[in-house]
Amino acid sequence: MKCVVLAAGYATRLYPLTKNFPKPLLEVNGKTILDRLVCDVESTGAADGYIIISNHRYAGHFRKWAEGKPFAVTVVDDGTESNETRLGAVKDLQFAIDTLGLRDDLLVIAGDNLLDFSLSSFISFAREKGTSCSMRTLEPDREKLTRCGISEVDGDGRLVSLEEKPAHPKSSWITPPFYYYTAEDAARIKEALADGCGTDAPGSLLSWMCVHTTVYSMEMPGRRYDVGDLASYEEVRRIYGEKGDHQ
Repeated sequence: MKCVVLAAGYATRLYPLTKNFPKPLLEVNGKTILDRLVCDVESTGAADGYIIISNHRYAGHFRKWAEGKPFAVTVVDDGTESNETRLGAVKDLQFAIDTLGLRDDLLVIAGDNLLDFSLSSFISFAREKGTSCSMRTLEPDREKLTRCGISEVDGDGRLVSLEEKPAHPKSSWITPPFYYYTAEDAARIKEALADGCGTDAPGSLLSWMCVHTTVYSMEMPGRRYDVGDLASYEEVRRIYGEKGDHQ
């Protein structure tokens, strides 16, 4: 399994902190967001390599971060230099697959989210199911639901549909940007793009996949912190500072 980190966004809502610096390398209680994510995955022993998908503006920062890591890290530069010319998460994923010739199962994670639990349970869940998988968590705030990817699942936990930012949410399950794609399903991303799959939000690919193949959804065993703007960054620094290291 390869762990692919989506980190090619420009984080404009965090300017000036991220004007010339990537959001995943911002520190939270003495550790970068990226270190917290990758070190957790590494602790599971499940990954045999890490791929950081970056834009051209930030690729050098990620290469410097990767120096001296005790595990294999490849930084893929998608060549874009502005928010207006970004490829989007789904095209970035396909770009990495094509560039590196990937034929592996892929754990795909957003590089700007923090979890207060280990991804080991999610990796185990996906391997037990033998299918592509996602996670879900309940969100009681109706207004927040309209800003997220919303999952519908059947009684067995199979993902029936996923809709990005719906005006009228069909459930209260939001879908964080952490996905497990089998090698067979990852090979179908080109097909998804040709079929009109959305390219910007990473959940758009999952939305296409759950219609064309089997995808299971695991309820998240803890909390997720989305570092989206300056206020949320300050909030997560406060939370981690008060509680100490989660990982």
